[in-house]
Order: sequence, then C-alpha cells, then structure tokens
Amino acid sequence: MSNEAGTDGAPDRGAPTRTVDLTSCDREPIHVPGGVQAYGCLIAASADLMVSQVSANVGDLLGLDPEDAVGRPLKDLLPAETIHDLRTKLQVISNDDDAARLFNHDVKGDGARFDVSIHTLAQTVYFEFEPKTSSDLRDEMALVQPLLGRVKRAADSQAACKLAAAAVQALSGFDRVMVYKFDDDGAGEVIAERRRPHMAPYLGLRYPASDIPQQARALYLRSTLRLIADVDGEVSPILPPGDVNGAPLDLSLAVTRAVSPIHLEYLRNMGVAASMSVSIIKDGALWGLFACHHETPRYVDYERRTAIELFAQFFCYELIAKVEREASAADREARRMHDELMISLSGGADLVESFDVLADALSGLIASDGLAVYSNGRFVSSGDAPTEAEFHRLARFLNTAPTGEIFASDALIRVLPEAEGFADRAAGLLAIPISRTPRDFIVFFRREIARSVTWAGDPSKPVQPGPNGDRLTPRKSFEAWTEIVRGACAPWTEGELRAAETLRVSLIEIVLKLTDEANETRRKAADKQELLIAELNHRVRNILNLIQGLVAQSRANATDVAGYTQVLEGRIQALARAHDQLTRREWSPASLRRMIDVEASAFLAGQSERLAVSGASPLLAPEAFSTLALVVHELVTNAAKYGALTDASGVVQVHLETAGDGALLIRWRERGGPPVTQPNRRGFGSTIIERTIPYELKGSAETRFALKGFEADFVIPSRFVSEDHEGPGADAPATRRAAKPVAAGLAGDVMVLEDNMVIAMDASDALERGGADQVHMVSSVHDALALLEAHEISFALLDVNLGDQTSLPVAERLRELGVPFVMATGYSDAEGITREFPATPIVDKPFTAESLLAAVARALDT
Repeated sequence: MSNEAGTDGAPDRGAPTRTVDLTSCDREPIHVPGGVQAYGCLIAASADLMVSQVSANVGDLLGLDPEDAVGRPLKDLLPAETIHDLRTKLQVISNDDDAARLFNHDVKGDGARFDVSIHTLAQTVYFEFEPKTSSDLRDEMALVQPLLGRVKRAADSQAACKLAAAAVQALSGFDRVMVYKFDDDGAGEVIAERRRPHMAPYLGLRYPASDIPQQARALYLRSTLRLIADVDGEVSPILPPGDVNGAPLDLSLAVTRAVSPIHLEYLRNMGVAASMSVSIIKDGALWGLFACHHETPRYVDYERRTAIELFAQFFCYELIAKVEREASAADREARRMHDELMISLSGGADLVESFDVLADALSGLIASDGLAVYSNGRFVSSGDAPTEAEFHRLARFLNTAPTGEIFASDALIRVLPEAEGFADRAAGLLAIPISRTPRDFIVFFRREIARSVTWAGDPSKPVQPGPNGDRLTPRKSFEAWTEIVRGACAPWTEGELRAAETLRVSLIEIVLKLTDEANETRRKAADKQELLIAELNHRVRNILNLIQGLVAQSRANATDVAGYTQVLEGRIQALARAHDQLTRREWSPASLRRMIDVEASAFLAGQSERLAVSGASPLLAPEAFSTLALVVHELVTNAAKYGALTDASGVVQVHLETAGDGALLIRWRERGGPPVTQPNRRGFGSTIIERTIPYELKGSAETRFALKGFEADFVIPSRFVSEDHEGPGADAPATRRAAKPVAAGLAGDVMVLEDNMVIAMDASDALERGGADQVHMVSSVHDALALLEAHEISFALLDVNLGDQTSLPVAERLRELGVPFVMATGYSDAEGITREFPATPIVDKPFTAESLLAAVARALDT
C-alpha cells in the first residue's frame, strides 16, 4: 500500500511497538529507481524540447536510437503534427503536479498508436509513451458515471467503500481490490475488500504507520495512481543516467517509472505479480488508498487508468458528503441531549450540588463507565473512577494540558505512568476544563477493554538479512496474527470529542453565571467575563470562517444545492414513474388519469382524495406522456408547497374534456388553500408548466393566479390523444411503497451472464440479498460454460442477447445439469428467442431487484 519505501496495498501490518529499523526510510528521500517499466518509454527534454535523457527501450517502442536521440531537438525525432499536438497539450499544464494526456495517438505517423502522458518537473518536460494495447473503440469514461451512481446510493460511508472497491475491480480487472483507511496516528486498516473466491481475505487486517513513511504519503498526494504491471518485468535504464551535473533524473511523477527491488521482493513474498494503488484524498489529506493485487502480470492501459483516477476523485467527493452527513446526524443527537442538560443545569445550583442531575444527563451524551466533577477544590464521582486522593494527582497532570482545550486519552498509563494504580477502573479519560485558574474539570472515565487487534504477520518477528541487505527485508509470512492490547479503553470518537467541546463552551457559560450568583468579586467576575467573550469571539470567528468557506466553495455552483438536488430528484422520479407506466403497457398509449393518481399518491400519502379527477379518461401517446408527467409533477409540487394542498381544507380539481376536434382540454383548479399571488420571478418549474406543452407538443398552456386559487388550462393536440375504453378504474396503480425484499430462497454459488458490467453488478447485489453465497459475473458464452465446468452453480441469470451471440447454449447446458435459471431481455420479441424454454421465467429490462427476485422465486418453485 505504501510507496517503494514501504508497501503498496499489501497488508504488511505489525504492532505499533515493533523494533524494525526504519531509520533509512525516515532519513532518506523516497528511493526512485533510475528506470522505467517495460510497458512504456520516456523522453526527457528541456523547456525548448531539446532531448536531454531517454529510457533505453525508446528504440523498441518508438524506433528511435537512444544514443542518437539525446542532445537533439524533439522535432527531429517525431513528425511535425505530433510535435504540434504535444506542444498544445503542454500548454494546458498549470503546475508541476498536473499531467496532460493524449490517448490512441499515432505518434510516429506509421499507424502504431500510443497513449501519451506529459508533465513538467524542475524545468524538465517528461514525455511518456505507452503502446495502445487494443484498437477497439472504447469509451472508458462512460463507465465511471454508472459505477459512481451505485456509490451514491450507498446508505453510509462503509457501504460506499464496499461498492467503490467493487467498482475499481470492475474497471481494473484486478483479482483483489482493497480500501485502506488511515487512522489519526497514521496506522490503518482494510475496511473494504473485493476479491476472487479462492483468495484469503484481508478484510479487517491492520498495519502500523511506519509501513508508509511521510515521504511516501506526500508522494501519494501528488501522484495519485501507481501501477506495477509485472513484478518480474524488465526495467529500462535512463540514458545517460545523470544530467550534466551527474544528478539522476527525478522520476517521482513518472507514470511508467520502475520501483524499488525491496518493494518487488515484498510483493513476490505475498504471491502478487502485479499491483496498483490509487489515492483517496479527503480535505487535502491522504484519507486512504484503493490497493489492487493480481496473481499474474496485468497491464492496465493509460486511458483506463485515467478513468480509474477520475472515479477515485469523484468517490472522494461522495465519501466526504457521506462522512459529513453521518457526523451531522451524530452532532444533532448530541446537541439535543446537550440542550436538555443545559436546561437542567441553569437553575442556579453549582455543579457539585447538581451532580446527580449532571451524571444522569451526561451518561446519554458521552458513553463512559465513570464520571467525576472537580470544582472549587471539591470532588465528587460516580461509577468506575479514581479516588479523591488519586484524582488530586491526576488533576496536577491535567493542569499541564493547554488552557481552554479538552484532553482525551484511550491509554492513560502511556502518558501518566502513575495512573497504573487505578488502570483497572480508569484506563482512559476525557477531561473537559470548565474554568481558567485554578482548573476545574468534568472527567469521563472508561474501563480497560482487552482488544484483539489482527495484524498480518507476527509484528515481533525480527528483520532478517535478504538479497537487498539488512536495511529492510520484507516479511515473508502474511498469516493473520492477533495481539491482545491491554491498558487501553475504547477510543474516543470524533463525534464524542465534538460533543465534549460543545459542552465545554456551554458549561463555561453556566459556571460564569453561577459564579456571578454566588457573589464572586468584581475582579473574578471580570476575568470570567473576559473568558466568556474570548470563547464567544472564538465561536463567532469559526462561524464567519465557515460562512466564508461556504461562499467561496459555492461561488461556481447553484445557489441552493440541497434545494436543487431535491427538486431535480423529484423531477427525475416523476419521469421514472411515467416510464414505469409506459413500460407496463409496452410503450403504447397510457392513461393520464392513472399518471395523475400516481403523482398524487407520491405526494399525498393517504390523502390522495384531495386531488380529484373528473370527466374523460384519455390515453396519451408515449411522446406526450413523459411531457405531461413533468408538467403534472410541477403542478402537484407547487400545490403541495405553495398552493391549495398546503392547507388541510384545500383541494385540487382536475377536469378532463375531449373537444370536438379530438384535442384534450385539461382544467386545473385549486380551491380552499391560502391566497396566491403572481410570483416576482419565474423559476424553472414555472417554465415547465407554461412552456413545455406549447413547445414540445404544439398545444397551449394558460395559467392564472386567481384570488380563490391557482388555475391552469392546457390543450393537448388530438394526434397525441385516444380514448381509454377500459375506463378510469382499470389497472389502477397501487400507491408506491418502499421496496420490500423478496425471499428468493437462493443459496450457494450463482452465475450472472450479462455483457453490461453495471447491470451485472446490480443483479449480483440483488441475488446476494436473495441469499446467494457467491455471485460469479461472466460476459460471454465461453466464460459461462467454463464456469459451469469449474464450479457447482445452483442458479443462473442469463441475458438473452450478448451482442453478437445469445445465451441459448448456456441455457441448454443448464437444463442438462438441472440448474434452474431466469432469462432477462430488453427486447419485446423475447418469446421467439426463448420458446424452447417455456417453463423459464422471463424478466424484462429494466428490471428492479424486486422483479428479479420474484422471477427467481418462480424459477425455484417450478
């Protein structure tokens, strides 16, 4: 997982107290070998593109003589059109950490295509060329958005990391993809993993901070993706090895640069033949890594690596949003309990006299095993806590902490050895200062928790001499090893520390108030008031800084992101509901009444009768149905937010009438709500209501903000309208409910044969929820038949059409083996394709998890 000074995505994790000599890693810069990996070549040039150094394999890949190339202008070596393209890309590089990219470029003008990376460093221009491995037309970037969509739908940050690991595996094809998260002290843990079934799990394994030196972490912030295509691959040296002063070429940011032999030995010890790491950056700091391992050499071309980098960058934004939402939820709960505590303490009694009330309230704010208050020389405690004499010694230690800050430790004996005398009652503490001098405290205590920490390999094993000397030899055993950590309590979480800081500020205010009521001297009152002002000033500055940050970050975006997101989501859901109705009718004309009912049900749960539809029962052609769905959605939304539906007595009356020429007249009337007035500005919703029908359907729309309520009249041309002979009550849709999982009864290994990766991943998730132990995704008939030979498959989902082939041979083989299966198709003529399998359930695309599992249940029952 580290750079060459440590690891690279591998769980080489020893105990924090091991005595491995990493002095060389701490004192020397990161070792950057003077060469590049075999999958690419490098040309280094001055600012005027005079070639200064090249990699030895520039002849093999570009057909240039390395010795002849050095010292010549780059324009003498490559065609003029290529030089023009390279100079153009070089122009857009804004700083030394940026890289410009050219994909699928005919560099020599001979038809041989390359991916090209360009960056600058210390007045040197680096050009790296990687032969294009495939001439197929691909759109790597198109894969990023649907995979990111899966991450967005994750319930929390942990689930998002799990889905992100699966996405990176799908993009990269590596056997194992892990998500590492760094702790505050630099140690880390594998928090998510996606691996091949035969591979041993690394999930939950930990590693110490020393495995990744600070120099390596700094490089990960600058160079966010590193690939090692083959640990046994050849390395091409740089010619000449040094510049005119003998200094080696700085390859820190080169995408093809070779890696340390120590690091390669480490990977071989793990049985890893290829690896890739991608940085996860949060708030400008290294939050973690995607670490990828492969059991055989694996090259991922530059264009796909760029797509992986883009996915990782967008994932960082999603991760930040989810982490902040989780923190906000915890803060809201802590704030609620804090407010209750403040009310109970503001009556006038001091903290010692109010200790019973205080203890009850604080027990729900911050989890602890004991609590103590030390105020004005008086001490009181409850639960597991030091004695008064022990606390006096502890108080002297706490008084050495910075003024005005909370102090927390989950292993007190590490900073205060004398605390061993009461470590059985208080292994860790969280102290909140509630005065200035002498210092008064509220202190939370936690008992020792003997934690089993799982490291990869025994961290106490000594470093042994190896082929690269005894400076640092990678561990050869990666079996999980468990260490019992004693003398420590459960760590104090970030949310608990924030709650303690909020409590500190509020308690200071209360203490000042109670001190005034106790007739403290004017001088002491003034001192306390000064402290209060300082605290309030600190809080105001924080608020102003926060506002300033929000303004700066939002300047280029919408003015109300949350509102924008909510409105956009509502409109998309309206279209989705309309699409559902159309697909249920196989894209034939659909009922306007039913569409209005569905929209009303979505907004008026249990009160849909407040929107009444009368008159005709028209059907709308598909091209008009989606348009009307947006208009109706905006009308219902506005009625619910501003119009008649905001009032308990308000109603909406919709009258449908067919004119003599066959056109549809829609009269929308809102009654019984609050008075309405013409808005000062026209929003996008108003534009949809007033202009969509005239523009897209060539009909008409008229709106009025009458005193008795909002009114609108619409005319839909006759070519989009037909009569619903089944009547208004036929096939009425049920009110949308939260999706409920179907108990499909799956077990064992399940196969998904699907040529669309994102659809396959969604189906896999659904089948796992349906009980499957392991889901194998394949995209071709050949791979599916091979999987059936290698594994005992209990169930299969087959996509009927696989591009240039169908899945019918696989269906035949499954029938021979007696394995139940479901077929999926996006074509309306599926019956002609699947008539040989009359008993097999068919699920139409786009399918939901519920419709898929329902089909699975039918297949298992037959």
